[in-house]
Amino acid sequence: MSLKPVSFSKMDEQTDDIYEAVVVMSQRSKQILRDRLVETMLKEEEEKEMGVFDEIIDPDSVTFQEPEKETTVAIDEFLKGKLSWRKSTEEASE
Repeated sequence: MSLKPVSFSKMDEQTDDIYEAVVVMSQRSKQILRDRLVETMLKEEEEKEMGVFDEIIDPDSVTFQEPEKETTVAIDEFLKGKLSWRKSTEEASE
């Protein structure tokens, strides 16, 4: 699924600071990517331990389903209010 245009008014519903919104969505996107990489690495390690590589897999029988992009997921979660964050102590004291 591709990313659709996002209005600033929807972002303002979550926070008044557009830069804060961008940082929150960016950090969430990085978290999603990191979690996916860890999951992939664990799956590959598990397959090595189980000896799954002994089997020959027919490439025609495998269907590839591309997961939704990390940035799209992060922006969607932000706009729906599913993310919570707090400012660091340095920012709060200024």
